[in-house]
Order: sequence, then C-alpha cells, then structure tokens
Amino acid sequence: MTAAVGDTTDTTATDITTAAVASESTASVRYYPVAPGVALHVRMGPGTQYDIIRTLPVGSRVPIFCQKPGQTVKGPYGTSRIWDNIGNGEFVSDAYVRTGSDGYVAIRC
Repeated sequence: MTAAVGDTTDTTATDITTAAVASESTASVRYYPVAPGVALHVRMGPGTQYDIIRTLPVGSRVPIFCQKPGQTVKGPYGTSRIWDNIGNGEFVSDAYVRTGSDGYVAIRC
C-alpha cells in the first residue's frame, strides 16, 4: 500500500492482527469422520430441501467451521436438527458425522 504525502496511517498493526485472527480460526477447525459406508450429500443450506452441491466419497472427513439448527434428520449417529457448515455455503447433517456429541461442537453460524 502506498501512503499519500501526509498520510500517517500505519497498517502494520492491522495486518498482524488480521493474520493472527486468520491463523487462530484455522487452527481451531477440527475434522470429523463421516459415517462408515456413507457417500454424504453436501447441501446449500441446513435441510434436505436445499440443492445438493456435491457428494462426499465414502471414507471422507469434514471440517466443521460452525453449526446451525435446521431440518431434523435421522442418521447413523441418531436424530439431529444440527447441520454442520463444512465450507462456504456447504452443509451436511450432523446425524451423519461422528463428532462424539449429541450437541454443538462448534460455534453457531
């Protein structure tokens, strides 16, 4: 960034803070296994009424960036209203992801 004459803005502190936040949020993301033998549909929102974006192959592991309530789904790991955000606008039902909990394991979206 080029500063204009007389501009005393110091972006160094902002750049360091931004980098630290990005690093911290990336480090806190955990990956969880999808239920064995399941090719899981990834949807555009927290429910089966949302379009399928892609299908994860059997044996996949997914990051959970945040979670939100949505349509209730029954799966291998019980019945759940929790949907896991695994990417930008990408959701899977928590009932198909082994998180070791029946509740939230990440922040709410």
